[in-house]
Amino acid sequence: MNIREWPLAERPREKLLKKGANTLSDAELLAVLLGSGLPGRNVVDLARGLLARFGGLRQLLEADRAAFLGEMGLGPARYAQFQALLEIGRRHLAESIERGPALESPAQVRRYLKSMMRHEASEVFACLFLDIRLRPLGFDVLFQGTIDRASVFPRDVIRRTLARNAAAVILCHNHPSGLPEPSQDDLRLTLALKSALRVIDVRVLDHIIVGDEEPYSMVEHGWFSTD
Repeated sequence: MNIREWPLAERPREKLLKKGANTLSDAELLAVLLGSGLPGRNVVDLARGLLARFGGLRQLLEADRAAFLGEMGLGPARYAQFQALLEIGRRHLAESIERGPALESPAQVRRYLKSMMRHEASEVFACLFLDIRLRPLGFDVLFQGTIDRASVFPRDVIRRTLARNAAAVILCHNHPSGLPEPSQDDLRLTLALKSALRVIDVRVLDHIIVGDEEPYSMVEHGWFSTD
């Protein structure tokens, strides 16, 4: 059935305007973004089919360009639209952290770090830099590739920390496998960086590992202390 034949209250766009975006299902939200369906297939059915084939909303939004463009009804314009949507989300989270005392809400910090790193196909190491009042100064990706003690150079972390004039840092890297549990190499790297940054009187507040589920805090799990 053509979506124009649906009752107004059931159409995704009208439902969003009347009840709010949080009341829509993933398929309905996607339908609002897509805007139109295909001949003989309304936009909600198209959205449901895409979610089923990609395995969910995140997998669709983070699909590589070739896979995305290989689907009927998805062209370069929609690929650009979805990439812009993801970047808007990341920037919105970044601005919300930069405007206030983000460390009063560790969960918000973890959400931000996950949004910045979960989509990466390879391992990425980054730092969230903070001032003496623990207000964010910036987020920088410093290394890409397999992350271990040999590939993350403390001198480069120190150089960027000094450039940011930071008093504290939160280390962060992702596990593309989706499993966020740290390894012994992760702990050795953390302790090496903590020792190096202590020389310039900079504290390491945590090392967050981003995977599929809730980001993993090494401090909260007792792997090291912030003393």
